[in-house]
Amino acid sequence: MKLDILSDPICPWCYIGKTHLDRALAERDGNPFDIEWHPFQLNYDMPREGIDRQQYLEAKFGGRDGVVKAYTPVFEAAEAAGLEIAWDKITRTPNTLDAHRMIHWAGLEGVQDAAVVAMFDAYFHRGEDIGRADVLAEVANRAGMDQEVVARLLAGDQDLELITERDAHARQRGVTGVPTFIVGNHHAVVGAQPVELWRRVLDDLEAQAREG
Repeated sequence: MKLDILSDPICPWCYIGKTHLDRALAERDGNPFDIEWHPFQLNYDMPREGIDRQQYLEAKFGGRDGVVKAYTPVFEAAEAAGLEIAWDKITRTPNTLDAHRMIHWAGLEGVQDAAVVAMFDAYFHRGEDIGRADVLAEVANRAGMDQEVVARLLAGDQDLELITERDAHARQRGVTGVPTFIVGNHHAVVGAQPVELWRRVLDDLEAQAREG
């Protein structure tokens, strides 16, 4: 069963949502999903060099009080999921276009999930600026990719247009936020859904397999 995931590596809800999905899958003997990650930039108009994170958050949410209000549910959900996110280490909000390019190349090499995991770790635990090519090359290396090859690709414009078009296509199809999970090319599951929901989805798939 195909499972397409639209995500952005700086989105905490995407990290939380993947964690819930992974926990549900870990309870089963096998993974019924053929997972593919797709690009969706939360800030497609972000300057290529990114901006100071606090400046970005206050502009987006209307000052410090707005940031606290918007992020309190994120803090609570991350804690409930057992994720120890190093919020104090995240000092910049990057442009994620190159990060999506790297994730795309990881898919071509069959290590896309490992690349996504490494990307979340880099941003949410190490506080690394994943908008920088040198950082992304190191992240690629952690995911089992060739660091030098990725660095050379990032230095050029390989697949820039492709990623931009795929992002635009998702918006044209009605995707307005991430994570968005599309099960079997038909059913959309939006948001960081709890483990219980994925258990029900997996139960339904197993029942269909038995009946089929």
